[in-house]
Amino acid sequence: MAPVSADGALRSILACKVTDSGIGKQKEPFGLEQLASSKDISALERSAMTERYTPGRSGGIQLSGKGDNWTYGIGYFEADGNGDDDFNNTAVTARGTVAPIQTNNMVVHLGAGYTTRDADTQAGEVDTFNLELAGASGPFHAQAEYFDSEEGQVDVDGYYVQLGWIITGESRPYKAGVFKRVKPASPKGAWEVVARFEDGDGKYSDVGLTTTDGKQTTLGVNYYANKNVRLGMSYMDGEEANGASGDEVRARFQYAF
Repeated sequence: MAPVSADGALRSILACKVTDSGIGKQKEPFGLEQLASSKDISALERSAMTERYTPGRSGGIQLSGKGDNWTYGIGYFEADGNGDDDFNNTAVTARGTVAPIQTNNMVVHLGAGYTTRDADTQAGEVDTFNLELAGASGPFHAQAEYFDSEEGQVDVDGYYVQLGWIITGESRPYKAGVFKRVKPASPKGAWEVVARFEDGDGKYSDVGLTTTDGKQTTLGVNYYANKNVRLGMSYMDGEEANGASGDEVRARFQYAF
């Protein structure tokens, strides 16, 4: 085995450890689907689980870093995320990811996140964690997330599973712990179909229901005319545990720049 020089070892360390800091209103490091841009997610809307459990943009400070196949982020934020409570309620949020397999045609993604937050409700404190599992192989991609939240004496949880197929053969790009939008390989564009199922306590407002225990199914199709233009259509059907139901058909023209 050839010896490794001190200079070579130092260059390797510097190449794989990159640390950044952010101050101000920003996305908290929590959730695979939440951290992907709305321009890049395959379904037209994020899942009811992501809407229920993940924090949005909040004022605060965050440290983050990444290597060839891993990322981390940890930050201190205002818990309400509205930018005007002067940190009377605060949150600590962290996420880490690793891609044990990452090639040009295949990726396997593992991730976990945790947030603990002050609350103005009787719960006093909300502690939430999530687990992420995702992958892509050629034109096929899949992702799943599980969420569990302790809100005082109440424990709620939920999950979603999403599958996608890019009919025209492209692969869904992956970078720094999140998936990116499809980029057509042909001037004729790219076609993608996607299906998602979710179950548990979620925010089912997209189909006119409440934040409650329920189930929801989403079917969608996307046409990527080029790297900037996307046309999509989806059908969502949800049902609360008490029997109430709702559905929605949605279409969108999207220009990303």
